[in-house]
Amino acid sequence: MTNAIALLGSTGSIGRQTLETAELLGISVRSLGAYKNIKLLEDQTRKFKPDVVAVFDDAAAQDFKASVRDMDVRVVAGVDGLVEAACVEGASTVVTAVVGTVGLIPTLAAIEQGRTIALANKETLVCAGSVVMKAAKARGAEIIPVDSEHSALFQCLKAEKPEYVKKLILTASGGPFRGWSKGELARVTPEMALRHPNWRMGEKITIDSATMMNKGLELIEAAHLFGIPPEKIDIVVHPESIVHSMVEFNDNSVIAQLAQPDMRLPIQYALTYPERRPSLVDTLDLTKLSSGLTFEPPDFNAFPCLSLAIEAAKAGGTAPAVMNGANEAAVARFLAGEIGFYGIYESVCAALDNIAYIEEPSLEDLIAADKQAKQFVTESHAAS
Repeated sequence: MTNAIALLGSTGSIGRQTLETAELLGISVRSLGAYKNIKLLEDQTRKFKPDVVAVFDDAAAQDFKASVRDMDVRVVAGVDGLVEAACVEGASTVVTAVVGTVGLIPTLAAIEQGRTIALANKETLVCAGSVVMKAAKARGAEIIPVDSEHSALFQCLKAEKPEYVKKLILTASGGPFRGWSKGELARVTPEMALRHPNWRMGEKITIDSATMMNKGLELIEAAHLFGIPPEKIDIVVHPESIVHSMVEFNDNSVIAQLAQPDMRLPIQYALTYPERRPSLVDTLDLTKLSSGLTFEPPDFNAFPCLSLAIEAAKAGGTAPAVMNGANEAAVARFLAGEIGFYGIYESVCAALDNIAYIEEPSLEDLIAADKQAKQFVTESHAAS
């Protein structure tokens, strides 16, 4: 169990729940990192008294520095600031809960120092999974997943030999639009898409859940985390969100991890691993599940982003980085009311069609591909 953490993305949903869990467990917080929610960040800083606070936005960093001038805390900014926060002295575990590829460089910096990574930033592996996992192996840095699905797989696989694995089974809630037709989905607004039935998450991941792109990103992340090819990863829709994922073995037995849909549990497991401690999560009483547990195949026709992500996973190279970057920019445009629900899929398709593919990319190639994809989607709007 870790006794001190660095936390990047402290003002987001995962970050707030990480601090709640750290307080419960008596884990000290050596650094915090956020984008620009400086009011909440100030409250967190005064409560947890970190040594370093990183504010990604330069202007917000200056405002934050003024607001905590009475405190003994080092305030840093930008990507370099996030790197400093990730590598703060005394933190054995780095929780990366920032949104988007901004988490990549700080995560790699922490890996280079051999820190344990509690990974809640899926874009890091989607964009540069091969580079990140290679670095982690070289430095002996353990990566423990925080996403509920990957935490479930991590737990199901711990006592098993890799050669016994037949396939991984990722569960998906189906989001707020499970069972909707394409015609109905075409009229979806940002306000409708932000109402997830089971989970309370940030805006970007909630939209990804609504398009089911999130499950495609998780498939790519799982392939890198567990060394399993995309062809051996299945997705099933499980609207109750009680079974968080499963592993099928070569004897056709299946092991699953079940719990209430509460992110504090996978967060806590990542911080206490290999120990288990009492948590704040409600006990799961299966006899009180009046609707039972249901499973169904995804609707790839209504949710084409899922198919797109699976295709990118199989293509490898720069395809996942382009897809991820284009999706980030397209989701931002959808939230701004600039494109419709299916405009996200169309934007990602266009980026994949127009940005050059590199089969064996370097880290620089992957970062460039992500940047090009974001720029392509953004500029396609400006030119229209």
